[in-house]
Amino acid sequence: MAGGMSAECPEPGPGGAQGQSPGPGRQCPPPITPAPWSLPRWRAYVAAAVLCYINLLNYMNWFIIAGVLLDVQEVFQISDSHAGLLQTVFIGCLLLSAPVFGYLGDRYSRKTTMSFGILLWSGAGLSSSFISSRYSWLFFLSRGVVGTGSASYATIAPTVLGDLFVRDERTRVLAVFYIFIPVGSGLGYVLGSAVTTLTGNWRWALRIMPCLEAVALILLILLVPDPPRGAAETQREAAGGSRSSWCEDVRYLGKNWSFVWSTLGVTAMAFVTGALGFWAPKFLLEARVVHGLQPPCFQEPCSNPDSLIFGSLTIMTGVIGVILGAEAARRYKKVIPRAEPLICASSLLATAPCLYLALVLAPTTLLASYVFLGLGELLLSCNWAVVADILLSVVVPRCRGTAEALQITVGHILGDAGSPYLTGLISSVLRARRPDSYLQRFLSLQQSFLCCTFVIALGGGCFLLTALYLERDEARAWQPGTGTPDSKDVDSNDLERQGLLSGAPASTEEP
Repeated sequence: MAGGMSAECPEPGPGGAQGQSPGPGRQCPPPITPAPWSLPRWRAYVAAAVLCYINLLNYMNWFIIAGVLLDVQEVFQISDSHAGLLQTVFIGCLLLSAPVFGYLGDRYSRKTTMSFGILLWSGAGLSSSFISSRYSWLFFLSRGVVGTGSASYATIAPTVLGDLFVRDERTRVLAVFYIFIPVGSGLGYVLGSAVTTLTGNWRWALRIMPCLEAVALILLILLVPDPPRGAAETQREAAGGSRSSWCEDVRYLGKNWSFVWSTLGVTAMAFVTGALGFWAPKFLLEARVVHGLQPPCFQEPCSNPDSLIFGSLTIMTGVIGVILGAEAARRYKKVIPRAEPLICASSLLATAPCLYLALVLAPTTLLASYVFLGLGELLLSCNWAVVADILLSVVVPRCRGTAEALQITVGHILGDAGSPYLTGLISSVLRARRPDSYLQRFLSLQQSFLCCTFVIALGGGCFLLTALYLERDEARAWQPGTGTPDSKDVDSNDLERQGLLSGAPASTEEP
């Protein structure tokens, strides 16, 4: 019986030779496997550069309004609580659309989805620059549409990089990609403030961005490929493996405790960066007024040098922090398997006292406040590339787009969707109970910021819990049957032999 079975070949699938099975006693032909998807190394790096450029523009859009916030408040006559609602509307629309784009990104052309998002956010941003002061609700709505377009890119772009690079190379590329979060955020402040100073009209800042985004769209279409999902890991799904439903992907992620706890840690980071990013320039300006370094502003355009200073500080600390965090993770995870979540936890726990000191020292010494604020931003920035690498290492490639979407959704729902509004609301409530003076306005905003120190400490605790489950979830993500090969079967030499990111000619499939 055994010999008969060994001589027989199982019925071939539709791709078998002529659809027939060889007769008894004949040897089975070797299984036919599709040629691995390949891409020249230089093409992969060009694609990464384009994606980094678009990420820069994406985050400039997030914070360009914060750089001209005083002017926006003067034009549309809105209070602190309503000004905070601007960012809440932006983030709220982003988080509502992120799961939709995550679903599309896991199943359809990622390049097409990202192109649609760029068109959407650039068109809405340009339109918002022509809205009259009588239609403040329309300006709020336009910010929501910009957030919807941003969701497509923030959800999908990291998964494309995850399918172009692997292991240490992926860590480095992600570090460069996430450098543009603080750089873009800082340039958003700088562009908004600088254009307002040069033209005398803050609306021109919103009119310059679509020109840069048109270039980005052309580069995306021409230079960025759409690799098969899991191509870098040579997973079977890249050759046409099975596809799970969206509900099955969500159930899988809900049982992945590394993903769950790291998502809550990212949520704490988003809460603090959202509040700081929106209100810090105004907080620092009011501190300068309290110290007598600048007169109050009662009519636009309002000159706010702190938008330029805070923007430059964000760029500098962001670049250094992302590089330090990624390099520390790359080095130490070779000797400490749980290094990545431990680095995130330690940086957040150290951020809390720095942020507290920056707030309480502002009425006494502005220089010390800047120093501790910069140190806190540096420590926060250490995590951006590391948390992305954690997600890519513990989630199977078939549902990374959904995982990115869920992390964005949860992070924004509980994080920066509400933190700017909550901070402004607390400030308005405190101010209503106090005499109307610049000192009391400043103290109200200062005290509304204090909740951020507790939230960031909770985020550090979430990453400590992530460390407890990391090794188990990484092993499960690489188990046979999950859509990826066993980790022992994949190394850099295998990848080179298969042609991925080598100098071999690319496949005939057009990107």
